[in-house]
Amino acid sequence: MGSWVLLAVLLGFLAGAARGSEPWSNGTQVYSTNANSGSGSNGAFVALALIQSAAAKGAVCLDGSLPGYHLHRGSGSGSNNWLVNLEGGGWCNDVKSCVFRKGSRRGSSNHMERQLQFTGIMSNRPEENPDFYNWNRVKVRYCDGGSFTGDGADAASGLYFRGQRIWQAAMDDLMAQGMHSASQALLSGCSAGGASAILHCDEFRGMFPSNTRVKCLADAGMFLDSVDIAGRREMRDLFNGIVRLQGSGRSLPRSCTSHMDKTSCFFPQNVLPNIQTPTFILNTAYDVWQLQESLAPRTADPRGLWQSCKQNYASCNSNQLQFLNGFRNEMLNAVKGFSGSGQNGVFINSCFAHCQSERQDTWYSSNSPRLGNKRIAEAVGDWFFERGNAKYTDCAYPCDGTCHHLVFKGRHL
Repeated sequence: MGSWVLLAVLLGFLAGAARGSEPWSNGTQVYSTNANSGSGSNGAFVALALIQSAAAKGAVCLDGSLPGYHLHRGSGSGSNNWLVNLEGGGWCNDVKSCVFRKGSRRGSSNHMERQLQFTGIMSNRPEENPDFYNWNRVKVRYCDGGSFTGDGADAASGLYFRGQRIWQAAMDDLMAQGMHSASQALLSGCSAGGASAILHCDEFRGMFPSNTRVKCLADAGMFLDSVDIAGRREMRDLFNGIVRLQGSGRSLPRSCTSHMDKTSCFFPQNVLPNIQTPTFILNTAYDVWQLQESLAPRTADPRGLWQSCKQNYASCNSNQLQFLNGFRNEMLNAVKGFSGSGQNGVFINSCFAHCQSERQDTWYSSNSPRLGNKRIAEAVGDWFFERGNAKYTDCAYPCDGTCHHLVFKGRHL
């Protein structure tokens, strides 16, 4: 594989596994990827706009500040098309973790960057984003800690759980900005934002006339209700805390809650079978976030037997790979019925990674991951514009030589 050229520092929070503001929430991490050169982006930097009308609707971040988004206007043939991206970044599932979170950009617009660079599917450059570069592209900032689903508050702690109201306020504002007359619209998101895209997909579809082409893309949003290495269900405990604390159940799709408990309906795998809107699932079969935080969290691995495997896929032993292949099979089974529908798309590659649509090196570059000789951007474009096959499932690790695996160094995982 190529030399490691991409180095980044992830400033994780110390609020506990899966509860901080970043995907890797347990300390400063340095990661590298085995990508070759050419992974950078020249995408535009886009300013943050706060939603001034949100306060009157009670649509506020965890700390009571205004929510916001970054909008880069489309042009030419894309001027009447809209791509709405829901930001990801973990969750908070108890008062302690939410209080910690409200002092960060994931819980307060007071701490958000005033500009963000749009890369990958958000890029405004055709050589980086061939199908969506000239669309109206929006990143809705994530500051509620509940995948845009909560509706409640904790007055004693000064916490507002208003994710559902933020979602609605953002959509109302974008409609007023011209999205109401969109010819085509795509709702997307990565990680917790990918889960949000699934949970809100049919709701998004319902905002437009029937003759508008509306679809949804969920990147790294398939958080599975899996058993960890100690036999516990870490993700179920986490999601149950979110649903109970934030009052999310009222906002979850009724197509699921009509026959399953609310916590189960926070899992995208239980929403997919009844989703009506054409949807594309982009995920790695060996999702490193789930490996680190759900399958082998520190609470389940007190002796640190999985530490090396979690930091570097090449260090996983045969028993660990066997366990991870079981997770891969769960992932494939979770989308099996969904992928049978002609309107849906799937791209599940056997990489140790997390989020591939917003990173330039994995979305569309000379050495991006491929399945069926299609880069992710090409597969998603083929699906959205109905140009051809959009069902791609990888063979098991280590067969795929195009992966951009993530390797971690830093604090104990």
